[in-house]
Amino acid sequence: MHIAHFSNTYHPSISGVVRSVSSFRQALTELGHNVFVFTQDAKDYQDTEPFIFRYFSLDLGLPNEFPANIPISPFMDRLIPILKLDVIHAHHPINLGQVAANKAEELKLPLVFTFHTRYRDYSHYFPMPQQAVQGLVREAIDYWIRDYLKRCDHVVVPSESMRQVLADKYDVKEAITVVPTGIDLRPYLKANGRRVRRERAWGRDFVLISVGRLTPEKGWPTLIKAAAQVMQARPRVRLALVGEGFRQRKFEKLAKELGVAERVEFVGKMPFEEIPNYLKAADLFAFASDSETQGLVTLEAMAAGLPVVAVDAIGTSDVVEDGKDGFLTENNSQALAAGILRMMQKKETLEHFRKASQRKARSVDILKQARRLLTVYDEAIAAKKAKLAADE
Repeated sequence: MHIAHFSNTYHPSISGVVRSVSSFRQALTELGHNVFVFTQDAKDYQDTEPFIFRYFSLDLGLPNEFPANIPISPFMDRLIPILKLDVIHAHHPINLGQVAANKAEELKLPLVFTFHTRYRDYSHYFPMPQQAVQGLVREAIDYWIRDYLKRCDHVVVPSESMRQVLADKYDVKEAITVVPTGIDLRPYLKANGRRVRRERAWGRDFVLISVGRLTPEKGWPTLIKAAAQVMQARPRVRLALVGEGFRQRKFEKLAKELGVAERVEFVGKMPFEEIPNYLKAADLFAFASDSETQGLVTLEAMAAGLPVVAVDAIGTSDVVEDGKDGFLTENNSQALAAGILRMMQKKETLEHFRKASQRKARSVDILKQARRLLTVYDEAIAAKKAKLAADE
C-alpha cells in the first residue's frame, strides 16, 4: 500500500503528534508498506528517513503545533500524483491538513484524519485579548474542525474518551475508529538509566519525572506544588522536568518561591532516542496535564517500567486504570502529592506498579496498532470506491 501522511510537524520537532506519525511510519514500513511524509521545512536538519517531503515554512516563533507552513508547492503538485497513492492520512485540520483534503478530492482518494489534539484548549495561543475574544476564537475553531470532519472518509481517535468527545461535540458517530499510538518497546528494553543517574548526579535520590512542553495547558504548577509537598514529607526527593517551553522561567520562579528550586531540575529538550534513558533513570512518573487525547507520554513512561501517579483527566485515564496500572487523583496539588506519597510508601507497592506498567505497555505494541490502522485504511478505501461508484 502507498500511504501519504500530511503533518504540520515532524522531526526535528518534538511533540506527541510527531511521535505518533514517526512511530506509525516506522511500523507500517516494517509491515511492507510505502509511507510518504509531507511536512514542514526544517533548516539545518538532515533527514535520515526516506520519502520525507517538506513544504517551505516561515519561522514566526510559534509553538510546534502551529508552524507557519506555506501550503503551496508546484513540486509537490507534480510529485503526489506520481506516487500512485492508495490513501491520504492527515494529522491536522489546517495548513497541510487542507492540502491533504484537497489532494484527496482531486485524486479521488480516501481521506483519513487523526484527531490528535483538543484544539479548543490551545485558543490562548492566538494573539488576541483573553477575555473579550477567546470565546469567539473557540467558536471559530469548532467551526473549522466541524467543516474539516465533513471532508473526511474516516476519522481516527487515540482513545475512547476522544471518540465520545467527537460524538458529543461534533456529532461524529460513524466511520470513526479508536487506534491508540502504540509503543515500540525495543528502545525501553535497551535504555541505560544508570548512565543518566550518574551524569545527573542523582545518586540514591528518589526521582520524580515528567515529560512535556513547558506551556500552560500541561498543569506544571500543580505538579511542582505537589512535588514540593512530597519533598517536605520525604527526604532526598527531586523532580526532573524533561521538555522546553515559553513558560519555563515562570515555573522556575514558582519552584524558587516554594523553596525547592535546588530539587527541581529543568532538564530541557531531549531527542526522542534519549527520553527512554531518562525515564529508565527515574523512580516514578508524575503527570498533571488535563489536555491529553491519549496520554502517550504516560504510556511511554510505563514502557520504561515506571509507576504512574497522575491527575484523573481525559487521555491519561484511558491509559491508567486507577489502582490497577497506577494512581489517578483529583486535579489539585494536595491530592497529587498524597497519591505520590502513597505510591512511595512501600517498596512492594512500587514494584507491583512497575510490573503493572510494563504489562500495560506491552498490550499497546506499535505493530499491533499499525495493523489496526491498516484495517482503517482498507475500510476507507472500500467506502470511497463505493461512494464514487454511486455518484457515477
